[in-house]
Formats: sequence, C-alpha cells, structure tokens
Amino acid sequence: MTDLTHLAVPGTEIAVRVTPKASRARIVAEGGQIRVYVTVVPEDGKANAAVTKLLSKAVGVPKSRLELVRGQTARDKLFRVL
Repeated sequence: MTDLTHLAVPGTEIAVRVTPKASRARIVAEGGQIRVYVTVVPEDGKANAAVTKLLSKAVGVPKSRLELVRGQTARDKLFRVL
C-alpha cells in the first residue's frame, strides 16, 4: 500500500481520482496525482465508503477524520483531514 502518512496533518486537502469496479483495491501515487481503485460499484455511496476506508488506512488516520468535501457523485474527489 502507498504510504501517505505525510498528509495526516489537520487541514490538508487530498485530491484523488477514483476508479470503481477495479479488479483489486489499491492506491497509486503517480506524477503528483493520487489514484484510488476500489472493487465496489458506485451506487448508494458504497464506492465513497470504500475510498474513505482505503484512504484513511494509507494516511494513518481514523475514517472519522476524513471528510469528503467535493465529488460525492464524481470520479474526482477532494478529501480534507480533520
């Protein structure tokens, strides 16, 4: 798993690009962009929950400290560390 613990500072905003229905869940940081692949389908907030869980694990903070600021229904999302 990609180590993103340097982003665990409160107030940090993390922009990610999400790919749902991937073959395996993973986070890839390439070229300054963070891509999150999740295996669930994007319906009823399931993909957002999976992204939040995976991202919180990579950043090293509880899920409750990650807030989805923008992109609830889009592939490009913005999270804020609380």
